[in-house]
Amino acid sequence: MAEDHEQRAVYVISVAAELAGVHPQTLRIYERKGLVLPARTGGGSRRYSDADIAQLQRIQSLTDEGLNLAGVKRVIELEAEIGRLREELAELRDASAQAIADAERQHRRDLVPVNQSVAVYRRSPRRRR
Repeated sequence: MAEDHEQRAVYVISVAAELAGVHPQTLRIYERKGLVLPARTGGGSRRYSDADIAQLQRIQSLTDEGLNLAGVKRVIELEAEIGRLREELAELRDASAQAIADAERQHRRDLVPVNQSVAVYRRSPRRRR
């Protein structure tokens, strides 16, 4: 539910710019560079979500550290890839843990309990005639 709220595009460009601490023209530049992709209304007006605002703040943080917009874009792409890979790794770990548990259950079913004791047979020494 919180994720839906973060994705709901509700802020007009002036409010988004103020929340992000930048000029509205800067948001247009970021959009042209592919750094942020706001939703559009039927009339074509930009609408920004809380996730967009967080993205804009991340962009500002990176540019404040001295990165140019191309560097910012690359960092954001790499962070997104890391996020996807972490999710994939978690899914694979879950799947492998399930596969191991399934294999262990199968092995337990395949084992047949032995209720008989083992008797050692010894050959008696041959008697000489």
